[in-house]
Amino acid sequence: MTFIESIKQRAKQDIKKIILPEAEDIRTLEATQMVLNEGYAKIVLLGNEEEIKRKAKENNISIENAEIINPETSINHEEYANKLYELRKEKGMTIEKAQELMSDPTHYGMMMLKEGAADGLVSGAVHSTADTLRPALQIVKTAPGTKLVSAFFVMVVPNCEYGQNGTFIFGDSGLNQNPNPEELSEIAISSAKSFESLVGEQAKVAMLSYSTYGSAKSELTEKVIEATKLVKEKDSNLAVDGELQLDAAIIPEIAKSKAPGSSVAGNANVLIFPDLNAGNIGYKLVQRLAKAEAYGPLCQGIARPVNDLSRGCSSKDIAGVIAITAVQAQVK
Repeated sequence: MTFIESIKQRAKQDIKKIILPEAEDIRTLEATQMVLNEGYAKIVLLGNEEEIKRKAKENNISIENAEIINPETSINHEEYANKLYELRKEKGMTIEKAQELMSDPTHYGMMMLKEGAADGLVSGAVHSTADTLRPALQIVKTAPGTKLVSAFFVMVVPNCEYGQNGTFIFGDSGLNQNPNPEELSEIAISSAKSFESLVGEQAKVAMLSYSTYGSAKSELTEKVIEATKLVKEKDSNLAVDGELQLDAAIIPEIAKSKAPGSSVAGNANVLIFPDLNAGNIGYKLVQRLAKAEAYGPLCQGIARPVNDLSRGCSSKDIAGVIAITAVQAQVK
């Protein structure tokens, strides 16, 4: 059973309701049909009902079992606007601005999530990461005890003996631009927890660099060395090592020569990149050249599951992220 098939099976065990605020995009409608046909989540489509149904009909897409809500005409519009005003008035929110924002599907969806009217939200096929995550942090807010919200990708590489049968988590590959050692340590710990909750196997975390065990020295390598030290201090039970070059992290033969004696080197399944340049380039290289499935950017640290999408995503990608979001909601 593939990673995403196992996730779908888990999602079916406790059906969750997932919000899709980009309901007028064809890929979103196609993904809705896939999810409903397989029966692993309930779907809420936000937008103009007539336009959504017209596009579905024109493209021969069945969405009849999805719930459709138009934020502009919803019976909860005024109530949600008032709650958003109360939530943000100290930040300069006016009631007029709150009413305007509640006509926007993304903001309306976040308020639904805040109020417990649904279990998770998936967006980003059309909107930027900022447009998805800003209202999430303003309305849904961070989970208790969270020091940093970060993003990761689940990468599933076909015909690959590395990682967990070709499955990896790449973090942070979508949100934090240049994390300092403290932030990088938090990304590593959160990514390990995400791996174990989604994949169900022990996380083995590699803190990546262009250096292995001091083979090069610079501010860049020192950051990763310090972050690795912090991770070990915060969670002594976590299997983590660094700094490691990518080949030493995942290839056993190279690990034996570059990092002998390491319990992680050669076996890593959680790859922590030193900055967003490396993380974003890395996941796209693997996705395009290795023809890997890339699910994300998935978010860690928000009070309820909110997940971003790459704007180059397919309908199949969206359906996969919906399944992952449903499982995250079960864990929550």
